[in-house]
Order: sequence, then structure tokens, then C-alpha cells
Amino acid sequence: MPDGRYDIVLEGLARFTVLRELQVTTPFRQVEAELEEAGTGEVLAMAERASLEMESRRFADGLGYAVDWEAVTRLDDESLVNGIAQIAPFDVASKQALLEADGLSARAELVVQLMQFFGRHGEEGGVTLQ
Repeated sequence: MPDGRYDIVLEGLARFTVLRELQVTTPFRQVEAELEEAGTGEVLAMAERASLEMESRRFADGLGYAVDWEAVTRLDDESLVNGIAQIAPFDVASKQALLEADGLSARAELVVQLMQFFGRHGEEGGVTLQ
């Protein structure tokens, strides 16, 4: 592709939808894909944002993280959700689920559920955060 979109996809800088799998003999998958628009401008409802911030404080405190909460409150919704998803020490399957979540609201809800699950189980010693 002359516009360099292959590099963007390979580096994980853009989301895409697989339209069809190509029949190839290479040792890696090849697909026909459609790039999704970046930055959809989605925002969370006030209750979703409040729940996310409250649970992230509880989670960070439980792990002993030092966080500039004033700076966190200034983040836009997408940066907050994606930042937590990247920084939180969830297991690989959880991180994959976050990548596959359909939309910001669904990803935010999943982040909250994961923080609650891993926070509770981490305290009980049953699940080790990675």
C-alpha cells in the first residue's frame, strides 16, 4: 500500500476489521482488512467515569502505586481508560479482552471489572498480578 498503512497496522497503531482471510503459504496470517477511524470521540457517562476513577483509586492504593490523581481527573475518557488498560498488571488474556472490547464504554466497564476481580483475588493471595 503506497500510503504506509501496512506499517501502521503491523505496529499496532490502528484498529482494523478483518474482512477475509487470504489463502497463502506464508508462515503468518494475511488478511484483507478495513482500517477503523481513529479517535471516535467517545465519552463516558458521568456515572461510568466516576465508577472508573473510584475503582482505579482503590486498585492503585491496594497495589501501593503512587498516582497524581489531580492529573488523572484532567485526562479525557479515552486516555484514562486506555492508560489504565496499559498500566494495570492484568494477565495476558485480560489485556487481550480489553483490546477486543467494542467501544470505550465496554472497555471502561471491563477495566472496572478486572480491577475488582484482580484486586479482590490479589488480596486473598489466590491470583498473582503479572
